[in-house]
Amino acid sequence: MKRHTLALAAFAFLPALALPMAAGASSPEAWIEFRAEVRASCLAAAGGMGMNNPEVIVHPFGSESYGIAVLRQGNDKRICIFDKRTKAVELT
Repeated sequence: MKRHTLALAAFAFLPALALPMAAGASSPEAWIEFRAEVRASCLAAAGGMGMNNPEVIVHPFGSESYGIAVLRQGNDKRICIFDKRTKAVELT
């Protein structure tokens, strides 16, 4: 009987372990803001490299550490890397 009670208690406790992970997930609004920040930062950096009005394709989530976008204007194509921690941008 004790073994059965312990098993039930363990299964009841398992969903509580998932709560911190769910709380750390970003909301849809946060991802929209992230993509807008990556886009604006990449466009600013591209302007300094002579790209006046490039098409910008932002990866929806990036990697764990970086936001990623592809910029294209005519034959000029560049990859933009946005550091999520420092907000620094680098273009290829």
